[in-house]
Amino acid sequence: MTYSETLEWMFAQLPMYQHQGKTAFKKDLTNSIAFAEALQHPEQKFKSIHVGGTNGKGSTSHMLASILQEAGYSVGLYTSPHLKNFTERIRINGQEIPQAEVTSFITKHKDFLETQQLSFFEMTVGLAFDYFATQKVDIAIIEVGLGGRLDSTNIITPEVSVITNIGLDHVQILGDTLPKIAQEKAGIIKPNVPVVIGEKQEEVVPVFVEKAHAQQSPIVFASDQEYEFTTDLMGNYQKSNVQTAVTAIKQLKGFDVSEAAIANGLRHVVRNTNLVGRWQILQEQPKVICDTAHNTEGLTLVVQQLQKETYQQLHVVLGVVSDKDLDPVLPLFPKKATYYFCKPDIPRGLPAAQLQKTAKMVGLRGQVYDSVSLAYQEALSKAASEDTIYVGGSTFVVAEVL
Repeated sequence: MTYSETLEWMFAQLPMYQHQGKTAFKKDLTNSIAFAEALQHPEQKFKSIHVGGTNGKGSTSHMLASILQEAGYSVGLYTSPHLKNFTERIRINGQEIPQAEVTSFITKHKDFLETQQLSFFEMTVGLAFDYFATQKVDIAIIEVGLGGRLDSTNIITPEVSVITNIGLDHVQILGDTLPKIAQEKAGIIKPNVPVVIGEKQEEVVPVFVEKAHAQQSPIVFASDQEYEFTTDLMGNYQKSNVQTAVTAIKQLKGFDVSEAAIANGLRHVVRNTNLVGRWQILQEQPKVICDTAHNTEGLTLVVQQLQKETYQQLHVVLGVVSDKDLDPVLPLFPKKATYYFCKPDIPRGLPAAQLQKTAKMVGLRGQVYDSVSLAYQEALSKAASEDTIYVGGSTFVVAEVL
């Protein structure tokens, strides 16, 4: 198979969560464990930090990778979803896995993958772990895909577990209250492995403390710590991710990470890891900002930041996925902006006309466009040089303008 044929085959196996939503989510680790056995347990051949949480887990994972790279280590980084290219999900010191590695791995294990009926995410995790083991990384930063307890990544025993925060996202899978969601996320807390919780949220503190106590795991709340570091990742919301990343590094035993490595790592996250889509400024005059925030907690912070911008008129290119509860999300957006409603180009995308109709009920007005790129082009042509354009609402909308 060619690389593009390999990807087509992978995407076609079992529904991919980013395209299909809830139907693609599997409720146990049987396949992940079986695949790990077939691969001779690559997850046991490298050290790791496991990063979960509702918001900030991607940024925190990239910060951790950057810091450890600056300390001189060979660092694997597994994240999801990808924005443009599948290979973004699996990186070592910022370099994406070669396409040939993806093709040869899938070809070699195709019979097993078909017989066992692995999902897209399960086979990708197996690929990542096998690649990190064969490349002999010193440590890998592994971002949870969804939830924690039953996530395919949860077959590792890390050096440190990290849970950034808890918000109401993926409620149809993880539960409809913060404590229920916290219970799922707390599933990555392993016996005697220190756990860092990013934000101390009263409602869920008991869930984490109880689980950590049961596992005899030392627990630290990053928001209780005081560290003065800056990062090249824009957006005020990154401050709490910085605290979480630094706290996790302080809990990491057996690695020599100086204060200079922490400072340099946080200052050069984009250069070291090639992270995109987090309060990213695409151009000036008009200023164009895109951000992958897509749930209430994430968008609250992004809209607060947007309101600090100076502009004559705000233009918002907005698209969402169909399983998103819009009631708490849409009222966050400013009413005085001009909206360009669109549908991300995936089966899960919410039709733009439906989004427009729901948005109108909370006072957000604008036109419907047949694609993200048409909406974006229209915003660019309408905006004056002193205006600002914001592109967001979904990771998949941002992917289409990058």
